[in-house]
Amino acid sequence: MLDDDGRYGLTGRLIDTLHTEALLLADEARGYFDGPGRLERDRLSPSERVGFSCESLKVTTRLMHVVAWLMTRRVEGAREGRSLPHRPLGEAVVSDAETIATLPVTAQQLVGASRDLHDRVRRLEAGMVLGETDTGVSDGPVRTLMRRLEGTW
Repeated sequence: MLDDDGRYGLTGRLIDTLHTEALLLADEARGYFDGPGRLERDRLSPSERVGFSCESLKVTTRLMHVVAWLMTRRVEGAREGRSLPHRPLGEAVVSDAETIATLPVTAQQLVGASRDLHDRVRRLEAGMVLGETDTGVSDGPVRTLMRRLEGTW
């Protein structure tokens, strides 16, 4: 586990939580697309089946990009401050809103959840690249005071 240093707003706990979320979502997607999703896909028109297949690949790709990026952050944290070369989060191919509208509800939910997770990790990465430490959540009075004290010594 990473130290909870909060560098760039990334704590070990946050990385672990996002990693767990990504793995659970990947397992849920695999379970759906390999099981009930096949039956639902078979009820679609041929062109909708192609869209379904493309979106299932996009879901998987987004999630694997997130998992790989988070694992790199874990390794970097375990290296005790020795930084690894920056490995950017893989790009997520944009999903077509019209195609998503033709998908079964569960597939739509998985597409949305994978996009949401990828977007959240993308924002964290953007904060790292810009050197920001603000994750949009207040540090609270203790960390603010600690930072002020560190600045005086």
